[in-house]
Amino acid sequence: MVISKKCQVLVVGAGPGGYVAGIRAAQLGLDTVIVEGDKAGGTCLIRGCIPSKAIIHAAERFENLRLHSEGGHMGLSVSGEPEVDMMALVSWKDSIVDRLNKGVEGLLKAAGAELVQGWAKFDGPKTCTVENDGEVIKIEAENVIIATGSSHIDLPFMHCDEEFILSSTGALDMDSLPSSIAIIGGGYIGLELGCALSKLGTEVTVIEGMEAILAIMDKEIVRPLDLWLKKNNVTVHTESLARGAEIKGKGASRKVEVTFEKDGSEETLKVDKVLVTVGRKPNTKGWGLENIGARMDGSGTFIRTDRQCRTSVPGVYAIGDVSGEPMLAHKASAEGEMVAEIIAGHKREFDKVAIPAIVFTEPEIVSVGLTPEEAKERGEEIIVGKFPLAANGRALSLEAEKTGGFIRVTARESDHVILGVQAVGSHVAELHSEFVLALEMGALLEDVAGTVHAHPTLSEAFHESVLKTLGHAIHIS
Repeated sequence: MVISKKCQVLVVGAGPGGYVAGIRAAQLGLDTVIVEGDKAGGTCLIRGCIPSKAIIHAAERFENLRLHSEGGHMGLSVSGEPEVDMMALVSWKDSIVDRLNKGVEGLLKAAGAELVQGWAKFDGPKTCTVENDGEVIKIEAENVIIATGSSHIDLPFMHCDEEFILSSTGALDMDSLPSSIAIIGGGYIGLELGCALSKLGTEVTVIEGMEAILAIMDKEIVRPLDLWLKKNNVTVHTESLARGAEIKGKGASRKVEVTFEKDGSEETLKVDKVLVTVGRKPNTKGWGLENIGARMDGSGTFIRTDRQCRTSVPGVYAIGDVSGEPMLAHKASAEGEMVAEIIAGHKREFDKVAIPAIVFTEPEIVSVGLTPEEAKERGEEIIVGKFPLAANGRALSLEAEKTGGFIRVTARESDHVILGVQAVGSHVAELHSEFVLALEMGALLEDVAGTVHAHPTLSEAFHESVLKTLGHAIHIS
């Protein structure tokens, strides 16, 4: 049976970019169809950001229980040793994912967008076919929003079977906790999961090809993470290249032997599991992009777009991971909302001063805007101030000072415009919104210095870091 549909807006992909675009387009009165081959919510909600943060939270809880069971802490003690039931933990994580998935579907329906299950295949710039359970739906649209997202990069010599060699998806669905794991890639995905697994009791080894972990971040804000990894016996091999993995042994005694090259020699390591986190690639193949005719960027990796997310084909837009860096869910959502409004006739363009980057390791890392080095490279004369969390009362009451965290502010020396804010420490992720708002509003140091921050809160540390940049912090000399 073939069903034909026509719509004003066709959204391909119901991830954080696509479903936001679909909801906003429908809110604006546009006849909207959104096609998704998996569950609504995309990688972020189903097998990425949300489930990983649930596991990270559970790992923090377990770490606290262990602390209180080993002689007590804060005057609180727990008798007996805490245990990890990995299947129950994953089930709890899945319940959160299911609730959010149903929430997204409900929001799309409430807004008036039609969700079509299945994989879209384009045979022209604005026409596609969707097959699902023997039903064929032909869709013709006036406008198309491509939001196909990205997927895990598989190594040709280390294929993820999701049993012994895992992608991040498989790592979030393990039915038992491995006693040891090797993580290939020292980026944010591998390190977030590595910190969580270490807290749960797994022996973690990280193998990174570059000279440092989290190489995209400046060394100063990564240093507290380096110290935490060493303190918690996480082994990190930098400037080391993975060469292969072989499953050895029989039955329950099977192990994965990982081979990697370091300092010109070959080394091996036997572990229960291997987690491959060497990056993500945009989903540009397998759904007929070549029939749309949109041009790619100079690298041939991403779909080329302008500041309104328009491709080279009139009426066809691309948002989120498929359209370029940074490959972040919140960037995709902002683009999706904007494109829906552009189609509805609003005057919009994507002109963000800063898009926040957050790494949910232990400690958490936040970067908004320029680092001091980046500002200097742009020819800026700058002033920099840094305030340690150890001097903040609320941080002490939360034990957030133990990670050696701080907040650092970079501003232009001539007019005191804030150019960037970086922070590292427990719970600092929730402070990012004030950092971003300051940059988007073009705030001066004096604007933040003159704003009353409630006591006792972690946000006072941002206030003090600004005062430090001005040369007169109150709570440090």
